[in-house]
Amino acid sequence: MKDKPAVFLDRDGTINIEKDYLIDPAEFEFIPGVPQALKRLQDAGFLLVVVTNQSGVARGFFSLSQVEQLHEYMSMLLADFGVTLAGIYICPHHPIAGTGEYRQECCCRKGQPGLLLQAAEDLAIDLQRSYVIGDKEADLQAGQAAGCQSFLVRTGYGEKFVETAFEYEAEVVADLPDAVFKILSQQL
Repeated sequence: MKDKPAVFLDRDGTINIEKDYLIDPAEFEFIPGVPQALKRLQDAGFLLVVVTNQSGVARGFFSLSQVEQLHEYMSMLLADFGVTLAGIYICPHHPIAGTGEYRQECCCRKGQPGLLLQAAEDLAIDLQRSYVIGDKEADLQAGQAAGCQSFLVRTGYGEKFVETAFEYEAEVVADLPDAVFKILSQQL
């Protein structure tokens, strides 16, 4: 079986409106146009994979099961638009904040490529034909390390990282729907 292309999606500030340490499903809100844009990617043959750092777990703000509940809610909302996520990969670690098992250096915390590499192995993804969309330098670092083309959205924290995007050969776009438009234009 031939490996498929994917779009790796940061969550907070890229898919949904940035709210520091979001955990309550009642506060989850898509950035306008995101579900429809994800449907277009899916229809074009891309696997959709969420890759998200959730250091709030390491910091003791919420549990991993609460993060999973929020992702179940997000997936349910996306299903209403006909969107199915191929996977959701979470890094609950932080190298210096927090205590216990989640306070550690790891290879899964973006800017490391661990989440992308694991998803590629699990889901038979061709990283060279894949993309990363995110709002932080760590997303761009992970994308470059994994060999993907990256897009920095100006939503969320993206505006703070516009000046560094060129270091990672990332294209700066307004938001996720704009990134999807550019990805699909490259496929023509």
